[in-house]
Amino acid sequence: MASDERPAWAERLRNERRKRWWSQNDMASELEKAADKRIRATLPARSSIIRRIRDYEAGTHQPRDPYRLLYCRVFAIDEAELYGDGPVQNGRTPNDVLRDLLRETEPLSPIPNRAGSRLGIGNVKDLSARVHSLRLADDVLAGGDLIQPAFRELDSAVRIYRTSTYTQDVGRRLLTTIGEFAQIAGWIASDAGQHEQAARTYRLGISAAHEAGDGTLESNLIGSLAYQISNVGDVHEGIALARAALDAAGPDAPARARALAWDRLAWAHARAGEAQSAMRALGEAETALSQYAAEEEPGYLYWVDAGELQVMEARAYTELRRPLRAVPLLTDVLARYDSTHTRELALYLSWLAVALADANEPEEAARTAARMFDLSADVASDRTAQRKHVVRARLEPYRDVPEVRQLLDASGF
Repeated sequence: MASDERPAWAERLRNERRKRWWSQNDMASELEKAADKRIRATLPARSSIIRRIRDYEAGTHQPRDPYRLLYCRVFAIDEAELYGDGPVQNGRTPNDVLRDLLRETEPLSPIPNRAGSRLGIGNVKDLSARVHSLRLADDVLAGGDLIQPAFRELDSAVRIYRTSTYTQDVGRRLLTTIGEFAQIAGWIASDAGQHEQAARTYRLGISAAHEAGDGTLESNLIGSLAYQISNVGDVHEGIALARAALDAAGPDAPARARALAWDRLAWAHARAGEAQSAMRALGEAETALSQYAAEEEPGYLYWVDAGELQVMEARAYTELRRPLRAVPLLTDVLARYDSTHTRELALYLSWLAVALADANEPEEAARTAARMFDLSADVASDRTAQRKHVVRARLEPYRDVPEVRQLLDASGF
């Protein structure tokens, strides 16, 4: 059922869930938590509740009690407003998006009367060094290999913040470090295919960065969540988040931070098929990066350079089915890419394989895909696994080509 055919109440139920960045499984959990003991005993299994949610949001069935009541409790919206026929308000400003994100995250707070060790700037620097080591490890290892150590580090940083004593300045720096841990841990969880865990972690980091007053870090975290949602969720939610990330960075953020925010907005628009908006954002990213002049900036921006922007431009062209522009860009990047970064190399090869298939070059696409499959065989990354499926599907129409057929048969597709 198209959006304009869906009843207003169904659109509202879906929008209210998405505003909170909840999956339908999250929504089912929230409905269960909103039920008192008597109602909870009557609820079916989680899978059945999820099916009901799907039907409600499609507009095929309107909720009846107890679900009608539970929805009102969860969203804190009056029944007449939630289920009425009035117009649905979809437009949200970046401030609205950020407010929704922060509202759904329990703020970090130290334990009252804590008696932990006294921390100083040196302790914060040690933690910052550990988070940067984790980033460097992510350059050469995949999410499945790093997810456990990443979350041990994040949990340790949160525990230190909550149980130790420190000055206000040290506390603010600790919050920034927690936000940085949350960004890389969320990225690692996303790469491991743990998208709900990643989203929760990004929200924790956003809360920490916001409390620390670090707009640049807040932008990076919101942008990371935008990137994930653009890839595995609703692309229009991804655009809203990417705009919020750009707003959080602001005009005075470091050049590479602004370039990264524009880059993620470009990708969100490309995923939505909005070519002109994507190209405009890519141009803004290039302009922002051109203003970089060895300024003081956070360490996590070390990887944002002209090569990364070129990769994003090529990916956007591939997503928009413009292979004649994508192929030269990807070929140039891959000719000088660090081969120790196996996951990224495999991902970039996957985009090139798709672009070559779109350019009606199936033999070359098959050769590129074969290299991608070989590289990613032992990489514990959900992203590379998903890209394999995309590449195989794009090659399938060329199965009559011997090189393609041999590759597809060998890969069990």
